Amino acid sequence: MGLKRRAAVAGSFYPRYKPDLLDIIESSFLDQTFGIGKPFKCENAEKRTIIGGVSPHAGYIYSGACASFTYTELFREKIPDTVIVLGTDHIGYGGVALMREGAWETPLGDLQIDTELASKILSRSKIIKEDNSAFMGFPFGREHNIEVQLPFIKYCAGDKEIELLPLKVSESNLDVLKTISQDIAESIKSLNKDIIVVASSDMSHEEVNSKNELEAFKKNDQNLIDGFTNLNPERTINPYPRASICGRQTVTTLILIGKELGVKEGKFLKYYTSSEKTGHIGGYCVGYFSGVLKL
Repeated sequence: MGLKRRAAVAGSFYPRYKPDLLDIIESSFLDQTFGIGKPFKCENAEKRTIIGGVSPHAGYIYSGACASFTYTELFREKIPDTVIVLGTDHIGYGGVALMREGAWETPLGDLQIDTELASKILSRSKIIKEDNSAFMGFPFGREHNIEVQLPFIKYCAGDKEIELLPLKVSESNLDVLKTISQDIAESIKSLNKDIIVVASSDMSHEEVNSKNELEAFKKNDQNLIDGFTNLNPERTINPYPRASICGRQTVTTLILIGKELGVKEGKFLKYYTSSEKTGHIGGYCVGYFSGVLKL
């Protein structure tokens, strides 16, 4: 049977059962206000121009519509062979790790790990290590930010059995991120595969109790968005003092990988807040951003 990372947040961040999960994913794409407003469709193009993107990782009722933009763009041209998901760290892992073999469970079917790509990265990198404990068992087995991406990936892949590379990035030192990004990019270039990269990140997390506070909140998030569209890793890793954006390092790593692969443009797709999604200002607020990198 082999090593399998079980779906830990099915039934909380997204529905546990396949029919309900399909319904909320399809509704996210069809959402005319916050989503892309149309069903997902792959064009089966010969060439890929979009090699990575940022996708939020909150509960689907909040962030699914935003994610629909990212996954439409990443899968619209063609279905990739492998998706690297750069995960952040909410628990305190403190390193950079991947899983080299096994599978991740989703209610839509398992995603097998790309062992060939993982082995290439491990043989090249002195920083990235193989550590299953970063993803499984206590306490990291409950970490949701990689897992939440997988049903969207599985849905958009359709009948194609694509592979996954889960990679946890807890490090925020820019020099370290540059080094691991070079290792990942060189490993991608060494293989004859269509490989895309997803940075899992929500935006700011703060108390917002008025329209003025909401505008200030959104202005802070705009700093990171501007850094992304300008391909500026120095700005995305530290968009403002005491930034509460949980995936600054994943977004920054995505940009750095993209630049190594020849990306020329960071494209903004969608941004909104949980306050706007619920129609209620008052209390805890989270921002959601979708953007992609184009060659």
